[in-house]
Amino acid sequence: MARLNVKPTRMELNTLKERLKTATRGHKLLKDKRDELMRRFIESVRENDRLRQKVEAALIGNMQEFVLAKCLENDLMVQEIFAVPTREVSLHIETENIMSVRVPKMHAHIDNPYRDDEGDVVYSYVVSNSQMDSTIQEMEELLPDLLRLAEIEKTCQLMADEIEKTRRRVNGLEYATIPDLKETIYYIEMKLEEAERANLVRMMKVK
Repeated sequence: MARLNVKPTRMELNTLKERLKTATRGHKLLKDKRDELMRRFIESVRENDRLRQKVEAALIGNMQEFVLAKCLENDLMVQEIFAVPTREVSLHIETENIMSVRVPKMHAHIDNPYRDDEGDVVYSYVVSNSQMDSTIQEMEELLPDLLRLAEIEKTCQLMADEIEKTRRRVNGLEYATIPDLKETIYYIEMKLEEAERANLVRMMKVK
């Protein structure tokens, strides 16, 4: 603890008491914020872990199936299948406020060039096989999970940064600001009491 460099007057004493009251209230609010952030962060981390395992397992399985399906076709034919179509992607990102942390919310719309308005595959069935078709369909169905995974990972990163900032502020108030204020208030009160006793002794001597 370090005593603040202030004059031991009643005005300073009242000012420091108000600062201590504000610091104590701010400390409680920051602790509550830190605890709530930690709770939500743990929930997000669990969801992130579940999604990552699901997405990675699906990607590995789909890639293995695609490689096997590709082995049954001519390389030039496979390149032709995927070279002609083009995708138009529209991504809208909103922000949500979680305990003063602005986290992203992604909304994506991807036009599917491999399917027509009725949902049928538009490239030739002659140059593909059923395993390749099913792999492409499974990859399409995996897209919402990929977007959610990107969203939740960014959310975890932002929340972790905010938790660290809040933790430093809580520690600064708990171990520096509040003890210094209490020490200074105690010092000023002792000085004022000593001055009152000295003044009382002088008055008694005068009488």
